[in-house]
Amino acid sequence: MEKNDKKIIRSWAFFDWANSAYNLVITSTIFPAYYTIITTTAAHGDQVMFFSYQFTNTALSNYALSFAYLVMVILLPVLSSIADYRGNKKVFMKFFTYMGAFACMGLYFFKLDTLELGIICFMVAAMGYIGGILFNNSYLPEIATPDQQDKVSARGYAYGYIGSVLLQIICFVFVLKPELFGITDPSFPPRLSFLLVGIWWIVFAQIPFRKLPSASPNHQAINRKRVKNGFQELGKVWTQLRQMKFLKVFLLAFFFYSMGVQTIMLAAAGFGEKTLKLGTENLIKVILIIQLVAILGAMLMSYFARKAGNVKVLILVVLIWIAACICAYFVNTATQFYGLAAVVGLIMGGIQSLSRSTYSKFLPADTPDTASFFSFYDVTEKLAIVIGLFSFAFIEEATGSMKNSIIALASFFVIGLVFLLLLRKIEPNVEKTS
Repeated sequence: MEKNDKKIIRSWAFFDWANSAYNLVITSTIFPAYYTIITTTAAHGDQVMFFSYQFTNTALSNYALSFAYLVMVILLPVLSSIADYRGNKKVFMKFFTYMGAFACMGLYFFKLDTLELGIICFMVAAMGYIGGILFNNSYLPEIATPDQQDKVSARGYAYGYIGSVLLQIICFVFVLKPELFGITDPSFPPRLSFLLVGIWWIVFAQIPFRKLPSASPNHQAINRKRVKNGFQELGKVWTQLRQMKFLKVFLLAFFFYSMGVQTIMLAAAGFGEKTLKLGTENLIKVILIIQLVAILGAMLMSYFARKAGNVKVLILVVLIWIAACICAYFVNTATQFYGLAAVVGLIMGGIQSLSRSTYSKFLPADTPDTASFFSFYDVTEKLAIVIGLFSFAFIEEATGSMKNSIIALASFFVIGLVFLLLLRKIEPNVEKTS
């Protein structure tokens, strides 16, 4: 397949357009607000019963996400090795897309008396999103040359932000102006939003499904025995990565700062609703600000990376994340939260896009098993999320405050920063290959 084909790249980017609606509506805005509101009652406060066990409501949702990510950490190595062997990673992209989308549709039936169903659909939707992202990411080194991967990666995130904001605006109208449509049930607009996410996800995913190649079988690189044990394939990738100092240290940095980045992204809406009582309307406005600013952030980081190098830009962004965590501890008003949200939006898209392209850029040239290498990358990120979310939930339940959880996240960023600084000493100019 010819690399840097504009039509293929555009189609690839539309997968971000399709699934980012899940990330915005389900993990970042309407679902967290709806979940927090319906699970906070006069009789029990913020305590809920889940299969006869009592939890703090926001801690339960974070534990559920953490469990979903842990399941995928276990499954992804096996699935990616099968995809590399059979050359059918697009089949897996489709499977996880439909699984996640139908789970989002299932959230239409989520009310307080169906809490267990809601949490299960919430977890399954997360698994679908995670799985789809892995196989989509693994196409990046196949469709773009190293000098174009920063730009292509940023385009994917930009498409994702634009697509998700468009659907968010549609949902926004139903949630804030239900009377225009004769809606009297206050739970219907958010539940309708969950249904629309699933439909949007499936419809726009058809674009990359039609255009992206299925990939070629890799019988020589991965034998049948290894397919049966995907963790052997991860071990093989790790053995290769150990010989690549840059990628090895980069993954350590990525692991620690991802604990902070991903946890903040997943828990921010719950923090705004529960700690600051922003309400659904203001919360949606905040997240829209973040998404719009993130488009600019992804493009800016790509530009600065071309001028100064990937690692220097990542160091600067992680420093800003540390400052943002410290500021979040002292946030007490909606205005302060809005300002912090704008900063987070600017650095959120940039650090994700640049991390993905930095890893992709320094993979072995013409490697036949990109899905396995990106499985390692995704397992690293997902394991970081498991630890980050679990820590966040545990500290909230133990101390009774989300602010203490946020300060703990700052320590993860500090460790990630240390590894990024070590990366500069190992090979100061390695990132300037584009």
